[in-house]
Amino acid sequence: MPEESVENIDFEDLNNRAISQPLVRHIYTADPSAHVFNGKIYIYPSHDIDAGEAFDDLGSHFAMEDYHVLSMDSITSEAVDHGVALHVNDVPWAEKQLWAPDANEKDGKYYLFFPAKDHDGIFRIGVAISDLPTGPFVPQAEAIKGSFSIDPAVFKDDDGSYYLYFGGIWGGQLQRWREGIFNAAVPESPLAHLPAVNEPALCPKVARLTDNLLELTETPQDVLITDENGNPLLQGDADRRFFEASWLHKYNGKYYFSYSTGDTHFLCYAIGDNPYGPFTYQGKILNPVVGWTTHHSICEVEGKWYLFYHDSSLSKGVTHLRSVKVTELTHDAEGKIQTIEPYE
Repeated sequence: MPEESVENIDFEDLNNRAISQPLVRHIYTADPSAHVFNGKIYIYPSHDIDAGEAFDDLGSHFAMEDYHVLSMDSITSEAVDHGVALHVNDVPWAEKQLWAPDANEKDGKYYLFFPAKDHDGIFRIGVAISDLPTGPFVPQAEAIKGSFSIDPAVFKDDDGSYYLYFGGIWGGQLQRWREGIFNAAVPESPLAHLPAVNEPALCPKVARLTDNLLELTETPQDVLITDENGNPLLQGDADRRFFEASWLHKYNGKYYFSYSTGDTHFLCYAIGDNPYGPFTYQGKILNPVVGWTTHHSICEVEGKWYLFYHDSSLSKGVTHLRSVKVTELTHDAEGKIQTIEPYE
């Protein structure tokens, strides 16, 4: 649901038609990364706080300074907020903007992966560790060497390997890394440094993590998303090309890479044969929600699959403050994901 239509929305009607309701209402939460640990659902969202600034395409209106962890005993139970799990003031290398995180588990330890702007204004990705899935998390003193941009997602494969996916354009700065180093040239415009519409779209990145989950084993490489003929999606293909919000899940031996198209407001997915891709575009997972951005995770719970996502229905579109939601996701007999309409 495009940004410019927010002022004309009847939010009472919209909420009555919504297929799901916010999991928590006392704070604004977004970008939910959901996992099942020890039979319980844990959700790692970002925390929307109104910065009191005008809306812009760089995210300046969000004063996102901490993370809360939510848990649910079952998919239908009430979500519990476990309070602040990590604050930006506790991260030595970070200055501001704790955007969308993810988490994973290894050998009884829990690892929170998060982006933040360092003291030079460059987004990096850090790691914080806890003995509990709810935190509190203790951050590493430095960001992951070789990391950049935003939206980390960590996938554990069946062989025990962990992969870090990341990247987001516009405010996420991915377009500033096209030459392999940060392009600090002004202006800081979301449309600067982007490919032309007839050039291949910018790709998200992937790298395998070391055994301790604290470093990369390799230089991050492109996650290539192609059309049905094997050609890279183009920058001008705005309804299908990558913008942000990487996620990977595995279903029937295939790897499903899903992502947001950002300014066109779709959640889409592509399928590949290994964690690196290439991934062939398949279709849309979720049609546009109210609010500018869309960001998600896909998680299996007791044999069923669920989409965790957000919209701005609770805040009535004010500064696009968002709230986390969940709805069932269905793979059909051919493995295709059925497109979800967020409002009936």
